Amino acid sequence: MRQFLLFLYYFIFKNLPSSYFPLGYIFNFLRVGILKRIIIIGQNNYIQSGFRFGMKDVLTIGNNCQINENVYIQSAIIGNHVLIAQNVAILAVTHVFDSTYMPIIKQGSTKANPVVIDDDVWIGRNSVIMPGIKLGKGSIIGAGAIVTKNVPSYAIVGGIPAKIIRYRK
Repeated sequence: MRQFLLFLYYFIFKNLPSSYFPLGYIFNFLRVGILKRIIIIGQNNYIQSGFRFGMKDVLTIGNNCQINENVYIQSAIIGNHVLIAQNVAILAVTHVFDSTYMPIIKQGSTKANPVVIDDDVWIGRNSVIMPGIKLGKGSIIGAGAIVTKNVPSYAIVGGIPAKIIRYRK
């Protein structure tokens, strides 16, 4: 049954217009409705068109979250009141590259290491969150940041690699 629901989501529901479209709340209701049968997802969420997810380990989305267009999440545990802007990638695996005698493509992938996103986090457009990262409560990830280290609570980070710019408190 799950395979059939995945098929329906990826070929129909993922491509429905976003909630910004006239009568978009209906499309959001349908998209979230089918996602609740595939992944763990809380109440009062907005998930826009083009949302894709991997099945590497776990994907949990809390309550009152907004995930915008073309977001890709391999594996994550997402808290409540989280904003994820367009074109964000949240990764849980990467390539193994230790051997210089074997092509990287033949070395395989790492074990899944889900990202943990605490409550009240805002992830800016075009950001990339690397495997195993923890984003602390109330943190903000600036647009285009590549997050390679854990982010403390209420920190604002940006850049490549992301560095602390300041704290919200």
